[in-house]
Amino acid sequence: MAAPNPGLVSAERTLIGWRAGRLWTLATVALTIAALVGAVALAPTASASPSRGLAWLLFLGSSVHVAGTGWLYTLADVRRYARAHLSRYVWAPIGLVTGGGLAALLVPPALFNWLLLPYFAWQFFHFQKQNLGMAALAASSRGVAGLRVVERRAMTLSGIAGIAALMVRPGLLQLRVAPGLGDLFPLVALMFAVAVAVGVWSLTRRRSEDRPLGFSVVYLVSLCFSLPVFAFTSPYAAVGGMTVAHGLQYLLLVSLIAAGRQGGARRVVGLVAFCNVALLGGGALSVASHLHGGDAVERCLFGGYLGVVMAHFVIDAGIWRLRDPFPRQFIAGHVPYLLAPPKSPAGHPVDDRSSSDIDCARGAILIHRQ
Repeated sequence: MAAPNPGLVSAERTLIGWRAGRLWTLATVALTIAALVGAVALAPTASASPSRGLAWLLFLGSSVHVAGTGWLYTLADVRRYARAHLSRYVWAPIGLVTGGGLAALLVPPALFNWLLLPYFAWQFFHFQKQNLGMAALAASSRGVAGLRVVERRAMTLSGIAGIAALMVRPGLLQLRVAPGLGDLFPLVALMFAVAVAVGVWSLTRRRSEDRPLGFSVVYLVSLCFSLPVFAFTSPYAAVGGMTVAHGLQYLLLVSLIAAGRQGGARRVVGLVAFCNVALLGGGALSVASHLHGGDAVERCLFGGYLGVVMAHFVIDAGIWRLRDPFPRQFIAGHVPYLLAPPKSPAGHPVDDRSSSDIDCARGAILIHRQ
């Protein structure tokens, strides 16, 4: 039997990576839009409890995805990186969990509700940082130019506008506080509209080959991510879809990390381990998240839950920061098709318009297999 041609093997890998990157883009867009639309469709009135279906989606998008971060510590390369950066990956999480528990125990409930405003501001800023990461990965996986300064700033500003809207209307977060800033809501909505307009304008200024459909849709969805906050008065419609979409994006990415480049039984073991950690940890977090109205011990557990979520913000802000060497090496080692631009057999970057390169590679592989 003739030995495989290295050039054809490389071409086949190119096709697999190109398709995998395109499938990730499609899945990310589909999950995000489905979560945003589904939450609106399933949202109850402001005074009612969510349906069982929406409750399960919120469980996946909140508690399960936060617990999934713990699974990253089962990876040897992540543990080595954490040992080299103890302040962020060990001491800061311990301090946040401990501090959250003590704050919930010692601060009177009425005052503690006010402390939840900066907590939620941090949470939704974390959402928008992930949106920036999703758009950056969408560009990289399609082999096109990364986000420009104007595009990044427009997306950041749209996220900040969404956060500001929640701060002036805390009822959307189901918080019983009254900052008396409701009159600022139209101004915040105008800021959001300007940010979206600038982002769309910047996208249209790209060359056609630098804005393939997949990347463009991911960017626009990320840019308009906070739109439900301005469009709906029901808390579940306004923020529930954002929470679910954020969590599902994260679970998809970490699931791909868990599957990685392994094959056979090792891939199954990795996925099973991730699911167990995420679901069991998510169940514990979900229980703790409802203990804010209990006795001293229960309030302490609720504060610890908030600390775990904040630790998730801190860990993710470092481990997925693509401008740093380790995150790039980490992603490239597990899901290389999301980071390294796919190459044609001739060595040129491939994007959605480069069909001739893909067709050549496909034809070569078919001839080799025959």
